[in-house]
Amino acid sequence: MVVYTVGTFDLLHVGHLALLEYCKTLGDVVAVGVASDSVVNSYKPNVPVVPLEQRMEMLKALRCVDIVIPYNELEYVSGCKEVEPDIFVVGEDWGDKPHNLAVEAYLKSNDKRIVQVSYNPLTSSTKIKQTVIAQSHRGKYIAQEIQ
Repeated sequence: MVVYTVGTFDLLHVGHLALLEYCKTLGDVVAVGVASDSVVNSYKPNVPVVPLEQRMEMLKALRCVDIVIPYNELEYVSGCKEVEPDIFVVGEDWGDKPHNLAVEAYLKSNDKRIVQVSYNPLTSSTKIKQTVIAQSHRGKYIAQEIQ
């Protein structure tokens, strides 16, 4: 069984690992689609901190990941055609946008499953970035001497 999931995977963290390890429990092969910077920029205000090639390299190094492919357009059908998944794993924020509906229709027409998972509430790339920014500003003005 092939399991496919997609995402940005910027600043790889334990939430990503939990998702990918869960995917491995669902099948024999885990394929991961990684969004290019231009794809991410089409729906988020900032592009990833880590370049696409490096994000892909980190994912390839994980024992629970077997295939890593980039995607350069906000659509998932072509990735599904490439890896031929039995199960497509999506996050809890999966909605009814055209690219989501298109892949749902494609998978259902091919008798494939879609599994929706909850995100790990303890961490996210956005939270990590916010913490780094906050720490970099902490104490900037406290250290000034008053004369």
